[in-house]
Amino acid sequence: MITEQNPARSAKTTKASRTKGKHTYKLLFGVWVLLIAGGVYGAYLYTDQLKQNMSADIAKQTQDQLSAIQLDYQKQIGDLQTKITADMTDLQGKVDSLNQLLAFTKDSANDKTDNSNQLYTQLNDVKKKLEELQKNLDVLK
Repeated sequence: MITEQNPARSAKTTKASRTKGKHTYKLLFGVWVLLIAGGVYGAYLYTDQLKQNMSADIAKQTQDQLSAIQLDYQKQIGDLQTKITADMTDLQGKVDSLNQLLAFTKDSANDKTDNSNQLYTQLNDVKKKLEELQKNLDVLK
């Protein structure tokens, strides 16, 4: 028994199933596009968050390094000032020693005394003045 199907009804069913299938594909394609767009947007937000975190980390590291360099620079300047002060004190001592040596040399080149000692020259001057005072005192008697 072969049943005959109504060709008009068969055409309607096929046409309805085709339009229903097309709607399903359109819906799936739309969902697929939304998922892709959501993924792209999520990736954008994630990379933006990473960029902000990295920028903040780099800024903090840079600030820390600059602070360390500044402290080192200040320490070096302090050490240099201390060293220069010590060198200046040492140099002043050497200059004073040189001045004493020059005075000693000047005194030794003096025609007033045979001895090259400044103290001896001063004692000789005092002795001469005492002798003059003694002569003046003898004249007054």
